[in-house]
Amino acid sequence: MTAHYAIWHDAVFLVAAAPLIYYALATLAALRFFRRERARILADYTPPVSVLKPVRGVDFGSYENFASFCCQEYRDYEILFAVNDDGDAAVPVIRRIIAEFPERRIRLFVGAEHLGANRKVNKLARLAREARNEVLVLTDGDVRVGPRFLREVVAPLANRKTGAVTCFYRGIAQKNLGAEIEAVGASSDFFAGVLMAGWTEGITFALGASIATTKEWLGKIGGFQAIADTLADDYELGNRIAKTGGEVVLAREGVWTMYPAQTFRGFWDHQVRWARTVRLCRPLSYAGLLFTQGLPWALLAALVAPVKWIAGAYLLAYLVLRFAVAWTVGVWGVGDEVLRRRFWLVPLRDAIHFVIWLASFGSNRIRWGNLEYVIRQGRMVPVGGVERPVAKPAQDVPRS
Repeated sequence: MTAHYAIWHDAVFLVAAAPLIYYALATLAALRFFRRERARILADYTPPVSVLKPVRGVDFGSYENFASFCCQEYRDYEILFAVNDDGDAAVPVIRRIIAEFPERRIRLFVGAEHLGANRKVNKLARLAREARNEVLVLTDGDVRVGPRFLREVVAPLANRKTGAVTCFYRGIAQKNLGAEIEAVGASSDFFAGVLMAGWTEGITFALGASIATTKEWLGKIGGFQAIADTLADDYELGNRIAKTGGEVVLAREGVWTMYPAQTFRGFWDHQVRWARTVRLCRPLSYAGLLFTQGLPWALLAALVAPVKWIAGAYLLAYLVLRFAVAWTVGVWGVGDEVLRRRFWLVPLRDAIHFVIWLASFGSNRIRWGNLEYVIRQGRMVPVGGVERPVAKPAQDVPRS
């Protein structure tokens, strides 16, 4: 009995060390990536670009987000917006942008052909057809960019082997615990996993806030219609480009994304949907996240430790190494101000994330907006049917 007890304890201590090693390696991966990229000289490659922005509704920063795309240090580009219907709250904001930036070529499209359950992809498919340029830059409606954004994300496409360029994103959060925890989680934990994937196996996916690619590469994967039923359209786009032989590049230029205030139910639903998305895209990697979660393992090791100094050592090692990777990746690397200001939320976020990780295995159903879907073989199947929107004529023509 005593021997079995000792073996069980030793197993706990061994497994509890795995997240600590992971934190140390992720810190090294961040140092390696950001030092290399900040020293890199970009290619002088600035072809005409079409910026595609599928939009649904507005948030607390929509005007500033849209306007940031009109202030690019880039010679030749157009901006194409798409909404589901002309009653969308984003339409007046977009019209204001068109009026205030007459020097920019901006077009607004209403409605899109139903290709699949993912309405965002339906809109992207229409925008890609309407785009006049070969290079396409896809960004979400809640994304804000700096003036050199287009230069940074387009330049790597000078290499014909590059199929897609994707970006980290920093948070801009309203004063709300749920919003701040989401921002802290992305910059302190999720991006550490992205950097580790890049170091160990290469990037084989894209991050949804921003993706730059070309019509040629899009055609090689069957166009947007090939991913119109997928939940994780960003992941699928990057993954299919990688499988087709294209290199997916992480840009050094980050963007900003909005984290609006939300209720506890809204926070829970969004986090579980995101977690199930990752689980269904990368099931083995997602299961392996159990061994990267330092807080529950450190607490378990402290609980079974035969002496106090061992318990204290595990807890201290968790705090030191976890804060080290959070600071190196999120603050020093990505430049996330929410994480800088709310650094103390990292352990709380880790505790919540462990519960969400467990809950994500409970079902293959997700709620997106007012609709519920079941995910079957990576595709979204609406529960109870879904409205089939149709394409409508463009609103507002571009101005030269």
